[in-house]
Amino acid sequence: MAEPRDDVDRIMEQWMRVRPDADVSPLDVLSRMTRISRQLGRVRAEAFQQAGLEPWQWDVLAALRREGGPLSPKGLIAQTMVTSGTMTNRIDNLVASGLVERVEGSSDRRVRLVALTEEGIDRVDVALDALLEAERRLLRDIPADDQARLAELLRVLADAML
Repeated sequence: MAEPRDDVDRIMEQWMRVRPDADVSPLDVLSRMTRISRQLGRVRAEAFQQAGLEPWQWDVLAALRREGGPLSPKGLIAQTMVTSGTMTNRIDNLVASGLVERVEGSSDRRVRLVALTEEGIDRVDVALDALLEAERRLLRDIPADDQARLAELLRVLADAML
């Protein structure tokens, strides 16, 4: 193996030295993805903090903002991939913070939907702008065609994991 260029190269080299029988090739991609995910989580949390939001708040507020109108708790669960109990707690906390409100559904008054307040819209928009700026900085040295190819490869991997 060539001289290690990053931590993952070094880790793979170490494993190959102590376990030459093991095919460590999945680490080449997936360990890098894990490390990138951790770093990206920190970058995103910093961007959300500029709007005074936690990542979990961003998830709910962003789902509502993208929808352009109220969503049911079930719709929010589908978009954020959390349990119903977790979503109930998140909605309660966001209502208490003044970022969302519960509203009656238009066709069925028994159904309570979740809608952004003006403060919620303002905060999620500030967070989005900070996020996009931070993510553009991360990608600035990668040509657009390489970014598109990477996005396609990640889509293939994500589909394979379903």
